[in-house]
Amino acid sequence: MNEFEKLGVFYLGKNYDTNSKKISNEYILYDSKDLTTHAVCVGMTGSGKTGLCISLLEEAAIDNVPAIVIDPKGDITNLLLTFPQLNGEDFLPWINKSDASRKNMTEEEFANSQAELWKKGLKEWDQDSERIAMMKEKSEFNIYTPGSNAGIQISILDSFKAPPDEVIEDTDIFSDKISSTASSLLGLLGIDADPIKSKEHILLSNVLQHYWANGEDLDLPKIIQNIQAPPFNKIGVFEIESFYPEKDRFTLAMQLNNILSAPGFQSWLNGESLDIDKLLYNESGKPRISIFYTAHLSDSERMFFTSLLLNQTLSWMRKQSGTTSLRALLYVDEIFGYLPPVSNPPTKIAFLTLLKQARAFGLGLVLATQNPVDLDYKSLSNAGTWFIGRLQTERDQKRILDGLEGASLEGGGKFNRSEIEKLLANLDKRVFLLHNVHEEHPQIFHTRWAMSYLRGPLTRTQIKTLVKAPVKPIEIIEQSQSKTSSTQVVASLLPKEIKPLYMNRNINESEIGSYSYKPFVIAMADIRFSDKPKKIDLVKSVSFIAPITENIIAVNWDEATEIKPNENIFSKKSAGNINFANVPNAGSNPKNYSKWQQFFEDNIVNDYYLEIYHSPELKETSNPYENVRDFKIRLSQLTREQRDDALQKVKDKYARRIQTLEGRIQRAQEKIEREKSQSSQQKLSTAISIGSTILGALFGRKTISATTISKAGTAIKSAGKIAKESSDVSRAEESLVTLNEQMTELQDKMQDDINQLEDKFDLSVEQLEVVKVRPTKSNISVKIFSFLWIPTSNETIDQIEEIELV
Repeated sequence: MNEFEKLGVFYLGKNYDTNSKKISNEYILYDSKDLTTHAVCVGMTGSGKTGLCISLLEEAAIDNVPAIVIDPKGDITNLLLTFPQLNGEDFLPWINKSDASRKNMTEEEFANSQAELWKKGLKEWDQDSERIAMMKEKSEFNIYTPGSNAGIQISILDSFKAPPDEVIEDTDIFSDKISSTASSLLGLLGIDADPIKSKEHILLSNVLQHYWANGEDLDLPKIIQNIQAPPFNKIGVFEIESFYPEKDRFTLAMQLNNILSAPGFQSWLNGESLDIDKLLYNESGKPRISIFYTAHLSDSERMFFTSLLLNQTLSWMRKQSGTTSLRALLYVDEIFGYLPPVSNPPTKIAFLTLLKQARAFGLGLVLATQNPVDLDYKSLSNAGTWFIGRLQTERDQKRILDGLEGASLEGGGKFNRSEIEKLLANLDKRVFLLHNVHEEHPQIFHTRWAMSYLRGPLTRTQIKTLVKAPVKPIEIIEQSQSKTSSTQVVASLLPKEIKPLYMNRNINESEIGSYSYKPFVIAMADIRFSDKPKKIDLVKSVSFIAPITENIIAVNWDEATEIKPNENIFSKKSAGNINFANVPNAGSNPKNYSKWQQFFEDNIVNDYYLEIYHSPELKETSNPYENVRDFKIRLSQLTREQRDDALQKVKDKYARRIQTLEGRIQRAQEKIEREKSQSSQQKLSTAISIGSTILGALFGRKTISATTISKAGTAIKSAGKIAKESSDVSRAEESLVTLNEQMTELQDKMQDDINQLEDKFDLSVEQLEVVKVRPTKSNISVKIFSFLWIPTSNETIDQIEEIELV
């Protein structure tokens, strides 16, 4: 295994000497954990910025770290151009034909030359086709095209659903989400709205706040309706008609309606939901690199979608547990325009919140730009890592130095402005300065060869060919309905001993005539599942709904539907103006309910079991409602946290010993230099002394006397001292060799310990155990067993929006 295939490190390149212009053999291995403090990558066109960032995302994919990628130019789509076989025919569909023409080559010849170039480049950087295959095996890559069917379509409908409780309860984040959503919607209309002064913004924000604070979802038609007829009479102390007259509200509603009704806008509403969890992991729990290609959008559309995506990311983030390890990446290929220093576009609020809070949840931001001037560097002082390539102007360099200085001081480190300025002045193509607040000194490195074929931005036509996204038809599952009476009655006629419950549903008044209450039985219970050998002891709350029929078995629990427990959708009062179906005779007999409850409990004991997934390695079991996908994702994050902790312990274990040896090696080197210097000076002095004394006597400049004999004797004694000092140099050099051998041995021991961790924390080979745990009757505690009226218009249970199936 290559040295750079280490736990939790990203192989980005090799050290580079700016004086000799040479690449060393020392790898630049970046600790992925450092990305939790975010990173900024800056470089002019041609600096190699895209190659570096694609390499970083490749390393994330290999390390099982998922990523959301915002790609305004189309460069990052190259991540899908990976060809493990490295054959010319694989490169052929993706080459730039104009490049082939300029080189007087056929397209096939040029494709073959590109394949050979990539083989050579990968080999020079100690990579091969197996590493490409490993990356494709470990992560899934997708391209989404909002507002277009070129790639995988993405629907924005979820963006207007009520945020999770974690967001609503955080007043600052909730307020920011409302404000940025209102701003992005108005931005589509070309309205640059001030949240404080704009009547449009204030009205829209109040509508969003009214519904979301109550946990009610919205969609665009409902937003338009509520602009026309707001669900409140006042805004502040003013009557709604005084603050924003009906005529003006109608104009605003019409503007939004025109966008919604435009044929092109329908593509925004189709496709996969903007669900961050599903964008980060597929159904089997495999990490995803989800690229959002927005090059085809107008500026207002790009701002609108990016704002919605960031808000969804914030909502997802707030639902995660805290961690010090890297959980996921949010990469933006061009931050220009989204985080300006003065103006406040809808994206700025979200970015500021993410930069401040994402670290605590393990979400790392990587923000790239080739326009370093128009950025809010005060906000970017939260970034702990800076990758800086060639810059175009002195102005660019000054702004970067200001930003770096702020980041260094924010992180409590030192900043040598003149030293960094000199380093930035000598950067070549594909050479970057790495400034990391977690490291003592900045490093200059040359980026490695990217595994992806860097052919430049893909067009929508090429994306369509590359993705070939299948359109999933909406499946309507028809289930047979048990026989119930369809005769409508005006009121519920039940014996007083039977206390019914009613399901609450949001039904438009215009459709209420097509609904009627149908008779069901609801059973809600807590079931304890226990398996001592597997250390499983948990309680699961369950809910089942079964129709009351005219059949011989009036309530058949084998045909019941399990739903997720939610007492909030039931009440003790009916909704007005809804008719009731006749109740089968068995449902009107109070004595039947105790029997049906007993049958329910028997059915649970005989046929119901809890399927739990168990990890023998981590000794973890899945939660009651946690499917295998979510369990694998949780195990992956838990493994990464344990891995990072174990790695830190290994580093701490050897750090002091390595530091002590480094000090001894440095002192030994200084001693050698000192001894060599003294020996050289003594040799020169002695040679001059002996030579001048003898020559003076031989050529008559001085007569032979006691003094000349004494001087010669002193010089000869000095010659003896030289021999001793030469011996000192040899001993010092031998000592240095021994110390270097000790250092090598110590580093080898540390690497052995790290290699053992690699095997220990490799979950890819672990097979999860499936444990079926059945309950005993004594472990069933029935909380609610009741007659239930459900208002339906002949829908099946699984088609009722208010019910969430298990």
